[in-house]
Amino acid sequence: MTGPIGGTAPGAAGPSALPPYLLLYAALYGAYGSISPFLPNVLAGGGLSAQEIGVALAAATTVRLIAAPLAGRFADRSGATRPLLAGAAGFAGAAALLHLAGQGFWPLLAIGLAYAVATAPLGSFADTLALAASATGRGFTYGWVRGAGSAAFILATSVVGWFVRDHGLSFALMAAGALFGAAALVALTVPAGTLRSGEDSREGLWQGFRTVFAISGFPRVVLVGGLVVGAHAMHDAFAMILWEGAGITPDVAGLLWSVSVAAEVVVFFLVGPLLLRRLGPAGAIALAAGAGTLRWGVMASTAALPALIGTQLLHGLTFALLHLACLRLIAQIVPARLGTTALTLFGAFGQGLASAVLMLASGTLYARFGAGGFWVMAAISLLAVPIGLSLRSGKARPVA
Repeated sequence: MTGPIGGTAPGAAGPSALPPYLLLYAALYGAYGSISPFLPNVLAGGGLSAQEIGVALAAATTVRLIAAPLAGRFADRSGATRPLLAGAAGFAGAAALLHLAGQGFWPLLAIGLAYAVATAPLGSFADTLALAASATGRGFTYGWVRGAGSAAFILATSVVGWFVRDHGLSFALMAAGALFGAAALVALTVPAGTLRSGEDSREGLWQGFRTVFAISGFPRVVLVGGLVVGAHAMHDAFAMILWEGAGITPDVAGLLWSVSVAAEVVVFFLVGPLLLRRLGPAGAIALAAGAGTLRWGVMASTAALPALIGTQLLHGLTFALLHLACLRLIAQIVPARLGTTALTLFGAFGQGLASAVLMLASGTLYARFGAGGFWVMAAISLLAVPIGLSLRSGKARPVA
């Protein structure tokens, strides 16, 4: 008998499963927090122009969209998610350190693409294992470890930023390399089962993708994830610029970002599991989409500090609750043999591609309408409400 995603046998993860998963997510997302905010500066320090930095980052995004689902299919077909996670994390750490020696466009592009391939499936691999382990009911709730990851990200960003000021960008790269390496070691220790031999043999590479998208409800989960998460694009790109124009100082703006991360962590740890039990995944998705409509509508209307604090608190619903609800639905409707494939497809198309497209649109919207462009993001979130509610009528497929 397999678990809801990832193939872990019931009872395979007991109470001792929590500490290694906490360490895994803390190391993994701590590594992201160490390098992600500083990567454009690293590329600039390697001699890249602004245009070349844009090309390098766009190429890395494209590679991730392709590499993640392919890695997910390989993990499902081999039943080796845990060693693949460890190998990819180790490769990511090596690629992060290679940036230390990179100079010029082509070497740094090659290093960046290698880093993109390595990091593309990491979150989905970890989620596959954590969801399967938490489903035993004896170890932990998935939101706990994902919340630990969010907390580690912001802590690493803050601490590494402080050291970068005194020791340069090389510290960020070395910290990321060390943390990815730690994640690789911890990944080998987390409790995990494997798929039964040959369970996925009847589905080839592309047939597996078609099978997942043919599952009733899955395309709607991807769509609703893309709408709600993608609507964050204008905030991520232009919130700081908008707040600066409204007279909000950088230190206060930084606190506003911290409020959103704190809300995310609280929802992952406490509020999200409660709302999921009370509303169900479909109701929680509708609530997250409705919160997005309110959040972006307020940002389109005012830059008053009390209102902005409220919008940042809503991040706990618009991101963390949505993430928990979408993964819960995927666990319910997708057979275990295709679990990692489904998660990587959701990450690539329900989050990555949607965010990239709406990020491009946000530039035009902000240039033309300023804060008024957030009304478009509010409308996009509103579209997700009925789609989320429609998922209540879908019948869950057996996961065993």
